[in-house]
Amino acid sequence: MDDSACYAVIFSSLRSESVDGYDEMSRRMEELARKQAGFLGIESARGADGFGITVSYWSDEAAIAAWKQNAEHLLAQSRGRGEWYSVYSVRVARVERSYGWTRDST
Repeated sequence: MDDSACYAVIFSSLRSESVDGYDEMSRRMEELARKQAGFLGIESARGADGFGITVSYWSDEAAIAAWKQNAEHLLAQSRGRGEWYSVYSVRVARVERSYGWTRDST
């Protein structure tokens, strides 16, 4: 992701005790999202307590809306509510600026 403006979809969740099929679906959703028009990148972390945050980055709100309505993604959303999550929250934010730093390994 570069330093230009974009949108971030912030998905925070607490996993339930049911994990059957979760890892496979998670991998498939990332693979599928990467193929969507407007997809810019993704970052994800989950703690031992089951709380996780995934941030996906998109070029515009139309790309986000198209991803939300993707047939396979709709199935994953349904399974998430029915099986995998105790609670989740989705926030959409406009990223005005981003920057970072990387230690030189040489």
